[in-house]
Amino acid sequence: MDAASEVPGMGDAAERQARLDLAACYRLAAHFGLDDIVYTHISLRVPGTDHFLLNPFGTLFSEITASSLIRIDADGRVVAGEGRVNEAGFVIHSALHMAREDAHCVMHAHTRAGMAVSALRDGLLPVCQKSMIFYGRLGYHDYEGLAFNMAERDRLIADLGPHRAMVLRNHGLLTCGRDCAEAFSLMYQLDLACRAQVDALAMGVPLHLPPPEVCAHTAEQLWSYPVGPHVLEWPALLRLLDRTYPDWRG
Repeated sequence: MDAASEVPGMGDAAERQARLDLAACYRLAAHFGLDDIVYTHISLRVPGTDHFLLNPFGTLFSEITASSLIRIDADGRVVAGEGRVNEAGFVIHSALHMAREDAHCVMHAHTRAGMAVSALRDGLLPVCQKSMIFYGRLGYHDYEGLAFNMAERDRLIADLGPHRAMVLRNHGLLTCGRDCAEAFSLMYQLDLACRAQVDALAMGVPLHLPPPEVCAHTAEQLWSYPVGPHVLEWPALLRLLDRTYPDWRG
C-alpha cells in the first residue's frame, strides 16, 4: 500500500498525495518555529484543477493532518472538508496559484526575523551564504494593511515577478515552489538568512559584505545545483515527522 492510500475518502490518489505533502509541510513549519499560532498559511494546488488545499482557519500547524485540510475553489468556497477560510490567506495564495503555473505550493510566514528584515529599508542583505540564495532573486511587496482586498492580488503577482520568494514589507515572508519540498526549503533558508542578518546587525559594528559579482556567482551556483530539496531534504524530513509526530498522516 502506498502512502497516499493511507488517507481514505479524500479524492483520488493525486489529491491524497497532495494532502500528505501539505500536512507534512505544516508540521515541519511548526517543528522549526515557522508558525504563528493560527495566523499564517500554506497552500498546495490540487493536481489538475484550479482548487487548492489550505488549513482550516483556527487550527494550529501542529494539529494539521492530511485529512483535516480543506479544499477551496478559485472563488474561496470550501468544496471539501470542514472549516473556515482565512480571508487574507485566500487573497494572497489564490493570486499566486492563478498567475503562476509553477507556484504549486505557496508558503507565508510571520517569523520574528522575517518581520524584522521586512521593516528594513534595504531589506535582505548578502551577509552570509544563506542570503545569497536570494541575491537578485527576491521580490518586495509594500504593506497595504490586512490582505482582504482582492485588488491587491495583481500587485502581489507583479511584485513577485519571476522569483520564488518575496518579502512582504512590514509583514513577513512568502515563498512558492513547484512542490512542498521546494517551498518549505526556500522558507527555511530565507528565515535563516533573516536571522543571521538580525544577529549581525545587533553587534553594532560595520558589516563585511562580499562584492556583487561574488554574490551573483554564488546565487547562480546554488540555483543551478542539479539535485533539488525533494531529493536531498524531503525524505529525511518525512522520516523526522514519522519519528516525532506519527499522527501527521491521518
